[in-house]
Formats: sequence, C-alpha cells, structure tokens
Amino acid sequence: MQYQALNSALSEHIIGKPHQLKLALTCIIANGHLLIEDLPGMGKTTLSHALAGLFGLQFSRIQFTSDLLPADMLGSNIYNSQTHNFEFRHGPVFSQLVLADEINRASPKTQSALLEAMEEKQVSIDGQTFKLPSPFFVIGTQNPSYQSGTYPLPESQLDRFMMRISLGYPDWEAEKAMLSQVAITQDRGTPKAVVCADTLVQWQYQASQVHAADSVIDYILRLVTMSRNTPGYPHALSPRASKAILISAKAWAFMHERDYVVPEDVQAVFESVAEHRMRSANIEQAEDTVLSKRLLESVDPLAA
Repeated sequence: MQYQALNSALSEHIIGKPHQLKLALTCIIANGHLLIEDLPGMGKTTLSHALAGLFGLQFSRIQFTSDLLPADMLGSNIYNSQTHNFEFRHGPVFSQLVLADEINRASPKTQSALLEAMEEKQVSIDGQTFKLPSPFFVIGTQNPSYQSGTYPLPESQLDRFMMRISLGYPDWEAEKAMLSQVAITQDRGTPKAVVCADTLVQWQYQASQVHAADSVIDYILRLVTMSRNTPGYPHALSPRASKAILISAKAWAFMHERDYVVPEDVQAVFESVAEHRMRSANIEQAEDTVLSKRLLESVDPLAA
C-alpha cells in the first residue's frame, strides 16, 4: 500500500513522532480538519507543508493576526473599471490544503469566517456562493492560550476540527537526529508527491466504506453517553463528535489494511477526536487530568 511510503516520507520531515503522524494521516483520509496545538517551534508548519507536498495538494498559508479581516482570507468583490462590473477575487482559502497559522491570534469575527468553509466547503460573499476545491482540508495551528495575544477558540470552531494533536518536545535521540540532518533538510525543499489528490479522494471513499459492526457503534454510543450523563465533563460529546469518532476509527482501520473496525481503532483515535471538544476553553490540559482517558477507562468496550 502507498500509505507505507507516505508515512516513511513524512517521518523524514517530523522525526520521532510516529503516533502523531499516523493521526494526522488518519484525519486527512477521514476527510476532516486538523488542529495542532503546541508551543512555537515544534514543527506545526513543517508538518503542514509536508502533508501538502506528499499528497500533491495546492497549498496556501494564512497567517492569523489581530488585524486580519475575513475578506483577507475569503476574498472580495473588486470593481473592474474596464468592464464596469464587480469581479470576485479569490482569497487564499481557495486551496486544497489551507494552513490557518496561529488561528487563535485572530479576532473571533475572523475565526468564525472559517466556519462555513470548513463545514459546507463553500464561501458566501455578497449573496453569491463559491465552491471550494476538492479535496479541501484545513490545518489550524494554535499557541497555548496562556501566551499573550491569543483569543480562545469558541466551542463551535473547535467542533469543526475533527482531530486535535500536539507534537510536543522530541526525545533526546529524535532531536539529535534532527540536528544532524539540519544541513540536509535546509536544501531539501518542498517534498515530492508520493500520491496524487485523486488517490487521496479514492482513499477517503474506501475508508468511508470500512464496516463497523453494531457492537463497535454501541461502544461509541456508550462513550458519548457517559460524557453527557456523568459530572466532570465540561462539554458533553455531540452527535457530530460521535460521527467523527466513527469516521476516524474507519480511517485508522483502513490504514492498517482492514475492512472492518475493532474497539482498538476507536481507542486509538478517541483522545485526538474527543479531548478538545470536552475541555473548556479556559482549562489547560494536564497529563493527569485528560478527560478522554478517564472516559475510556470508565467504559467497557465488551459490555453488552
């Protein structure tokens, strides 16, 4: 399967983070949007560039700042003095992979301008609707909320991201390998495509057809119901979240060359799909209080 070559090529750009890379690939094969939350300099932008290059996707990067306006991102109607008509000038969001860099540094108004694009894969300007290219994938990066100049992402915006991952610091050996390759990676440039966009669309369809038995669906329902009926979870998991868990588990199974989902697939993707949805915006994630891990420990996957 070409996935192995893709994963190997991606590992050359982000060293020592195999699980996070598998989750990122799972998210794009599941046709979802990815949120990467981490400190500056952890490789968030590098991962985004690598994914775009390896899938051969048209790429654009939008730097979110406090003065960024929705029109700067979506586009606007410009008057043409020769034709005496207004013509729509497409913004950078009209790309197959859009990097919304430091998304939580923009104002809530600009953040919310992405909602329609992420959910409907279209943009509405002055009563006109413009379709976005296919495939369409948003990678949002954000710095921790305690850093200056950040605005917390509202729950409605967080819910549009299928997965959230954090790369974190590399271990000693991974960082040593990265430093040893500095001269090489500086000359490497944009990674060459391993698969084309058409192949990605085909993978997305094949992943959606992976079989999920009633027992697996019941397991997902027990997890989301527990979050709704048990105190201690700031935000219960919505039906959109349960759908995202199932689609992600199917994509994870597909990457492991199975045409059926097992409970371990659900467990592998659950934290990245559920954690950012259950947390309050003003609560920082701590390793000993991860809500998704507590939820997984509370629900028996084999219960009748």
